[in-house]
Amino acid sequence: MLNEIADSIRTNKNIIEKKEISPIVQYINDNSYKSARIYSDLGEDSAAINNKDTYILVTTDRINTNYLKSYPFGAGFSSILVGVDDIFCCGGFPLAVSLILSYKDPKIGQEIIDGFCEGSMKFQIPIIRGHTKPRGESYELSSTMIGEILKEDYISATNAKVDDGIVLAVDFDGKVGKASKFYWDTVTFKSSKEVLKKRKAMNEIAKCHIANASKDISNGGIFGSILQIAKYSSVGSNIDIKAIEIPPILRNKNYSLEDFSRMYLTTSYVLTAPLDKCDKIINIFQSYGLKAMIIGNIIEEPILKIHDEMSSIEVIKY
Repeated sequence: MLNEIADSIRTNKNIIEKKEISPIVQYINDNSYKSARIYSDLGEDSAAINNKDTYILVTTDRINTNYLKSYPFGAGFSSILVGVDDIFCCGGFPLAVSLILSYKDPKIGQEIIDGFCEGSMKFQIPIIRGHTKPRGESYELSSTMIGEILKEDYISATNAKVDDGIVLAVDFDGKVGKASKFYWDTVTFKSSKEVLKKRKAMNEIAKCHIANASKDISNGGIFGSILQIAKYSSVGSNIDIKAIEIPPILRNKNYSLEDFSRMYLTTSYVLTAPLDKCDKIINIFQSYGLKAMIIGNIIEEPILKIHDEMSSIEVIKY
């Protein structure tokens, strides 16, 4: 199983894409204007801008064009979801969203609009600005969400420390999405109250100041999020694959650990924290209805390792 999971990580197109944009991000960082008001930016799920006692949080996402055309309502909904989770995963509170939309077919365009309006209602996020191009030359949708957080509560994605435990938190109450067998939907069939409550686990963890780093789990899957935290923190990670629990619904559908680790897991997070703080983090997640577990630890060498009780593999060096 180790070899199969290692190969799956190395060939995951979403992880490869994130690796490919690294030199672009570095170029922008080296050649763009800097301001003392920016506390954190590239590499974070949400950039943080100094604002007296708080940080203004900003995150931006683009929705895949093929997804827009094939599942326009779901794509519209996702444009809100992705920003919401980027804000919550650093401990923040989403405030509002701005959207850019272009479409050719008015029917598809209306479905996209219905989708992001549904997302706005589900997550209670006002849509305050946008740019819309009907009869456009292509299908495009991107969102920019803003949020806020007290400065002392902010959880970075770039602050993992050597010897931290790695905590995986997953909402086990979900179903396989319509668009892909690698999408774990924990949102569309639940009330606004329930989906917001589960995300507020991150607000409580942030207020307790017990986590060093965090990311949500999106296109790169579990290992994609772990790799991003480790790389941006200039550390490595060692993961015990036997510690990763699969939701019973997926086990009953014969999903393997390899399959599960590749999934886009909504309402799910990876955190790193001192080992003596991990149990408290797990208890907080469980009190909000998420399943949480320690799945590994942060190491000094910049490498992703995976192991079971028999052997260990070095998967990716960076």
